[in-house]
Amino acid sequence: MNCYLGIDIGSISTKGVVIDENDKIITSEYIWTEGSPVTAVKKLIATLKKNIPKDYIVKGIGTTGSARKLIGLMLNANVIKNEITAHAVGTLSINPNVHTILEIGGQDSKIILIENGIITDYAMNTLCAAGTGSFLSSQAKRLDIPIEEFGHLALTSNNPAKIAARCTVFAESDLIHKAQVGYSKEDIVAGLCKSIVLNYLNNVGKGKKIKEPIVFQGGVSKNKGVLKYFKEILNCEVTVDPNSHLMGALGIAIMSHKNSTGKTYDLNIKDISFKTRGSECKGCSNNCEILRIYKNEELIDTWGSMCGKF
Repeated sequence: MNCYLGIDIGSISTKGVVIDENDKIITSEYIWTEGSPVTAVKKLIATLKKNIPKDYIVKGIGTTGSARKLIGLMLNANVIKNEITAHAVGTLSINPNVHTILEIGGQDSKIILIENGIITDYAMNTLCAAGTGSFLSSQAKRLDIPIEEFGHLALTSNNPAKIAARCTVFAESDLIHKAQVGYSKEDIVAGLCKSIVLNYLNNVGKGKKIKEPIVFQGGVSKNKGVLKYFKEILNCEVTVDPNSHLMGALGIAIMSHKNSTGKTYDLNIKDISFKTRGSECKGCSNNCEILRIYKNEELIDTWGSMCGKF
């Protein structure tokens, strides 16, 4: 029995999905990246290996996310693609009629518009973490509220505080002020959730024609408060799939399946050392940052040279 592995390596979380020949999920895992994508992927694969039935053979590996290139090299992946494509493919495999994908991850957010199964437009916000998962987590700590309870608490508010979330610094300042003048925690939390939606629609979604069916993805899609305000402000239904946090990994697994060469992959990477060493080339005024990738102290690739010298 053949199976295919998809890994979505983000700045905050790392997701893994294993699918069968019918592109159905056999097993999946979601863990924190904790600043080390190599360590996170080793940990992820160790867990996935335990849950893959013994009669399955890995015939394809795909990587996506911010560290896709590094992890793709590490695993000798047969497909390395950007998150926009991966999320679209994963979503279309579950909801072929989707028109709009709203995605809010750990440190960025994106919108993808689809017509007849083809991406027609997209936008990303990567300049500021305001309104993303890391922003919500930091505010939850400030308010001493477990992040898992954040959305539920927001639903209990009848009077959301008005909070400016376009900038992380301004949002924190606004939040502190609202707390000091006596707003309840549930009103502050609801205000944060609402401001995230407004910020997303006025920034990432600005000028975009948002059409139904609409799906909401990424770790923040599990926040019921944010989902509530998306529905309320857009005045339409917004769907969250149980595997909404895994769509990128699912999409890249499907692409690895479609582009499989028949090669068998060994997932025994626990004891293999992968290191990146940086240096600056002084050969010209570009002063390129050269990154050398080592596998067990053997140089396997070099990145960063603008002239092709390395």
